[in-house]
Amino acid sequence: MKSWEFTKIENNRIKIDSWLSDAMGLVDGGCVYSTLFKYPEAGPKRYELILSMYPQENFRTLAQVTVFAEDVPGSTVQSAKFLTDQKIRILNSVSLTGISDTTIIWNILADLNFAGEGELIKERFAELKESDDPSVDKINHISIKPANIGRMFREKSDLGNLKTELRKGAPVTFTDGSFDISTEYGDILNDVDGQEVMITLDPGSWLVSIVFFKPNTNLVKINLNVPDCMGSIDSALSMLAEVGINLISVFTKVMISYQTMDIEVVADLKDSKISIDELKTKLPEHLARQNGIFELKGIQSLL
Repeated sequence: MKSWEFTKIENNRIKIDSWLSDAMGLVDGGCVYSTLFKYPEAGPKRYELILSMYPQENFRTLAQVTVFAEDVPGSTVQSAKFLTDQKIRILNSVSLTGISDTTIIWNILADLNFAGEGELIKERFAELKESDDPSVDKINHISIKPANIGRMFREKSDLGNLKTELRKGAPVTFTDGSFDISTEYGDILNDVDGQEVMITLDPGSWLVSIVFFKPNTNLVKINLNVPDCMGSIDSALSMLAEVGINLISVFTKVMISYQTMDIEVVADLKDSKISIDELKTKLPEHLARQNGIFELKGIQSLL
């Protein structure tokens, strides 16, 4: 599944398409919490804005709960009742049948009462299973792990500074499918109107990341059609690496199994040895030299 999109800031508002906002729980009239970061001078990223349905102070008690239950009527209700009995608040979740008529898997972002409570809950569940308690007879296993949302807010790594937190914004009302950046960040993000940003969703943590690129970034979108076989992706994209083009995102989708695949690339030409007009000429020449049918469907500037 493609988990990102590019959009242009208009009137200091960032429009978020319904497929993404629906998946992440962003609804008109709802409050959105945010944190703004700034990136170092090196690299194409300038700022990152992280949107969440929950304030940062709640992150330490959030957990990823996975329930494995029998695929029978009542198993999901029983799972929810067990968590309710532990006074666990179910937030966002998704369930699917793992093995038809055998197992259903329910992935849950839950709010625990305190950090570390997951081990106690697993112990209570084990005790109930050992005593053949009917309240959990449809539940096979429960996994509880910290949500690890903090990785999205990490500012340092072994290689040095990743980004610097500038501000935690007050809650902003999500209106007309968009987030108004001027409400909390107008004094900082005062020169970004009309620019392209990359919106990425993190389904595991239910966070939305919005990346603002540096003004000299030269973003282009490249669409290709290649054979659906081993080696076709590196064959198609090798020329971009040779001329110093930095890939920002890559999305591949099989169109006809073992026949054709579409590739969508967003790339930065800023430090490359080639212009977009030269790329429009040289990339088809490169594709024509490959073994099989490689087609350039289009190159579009995102400026």
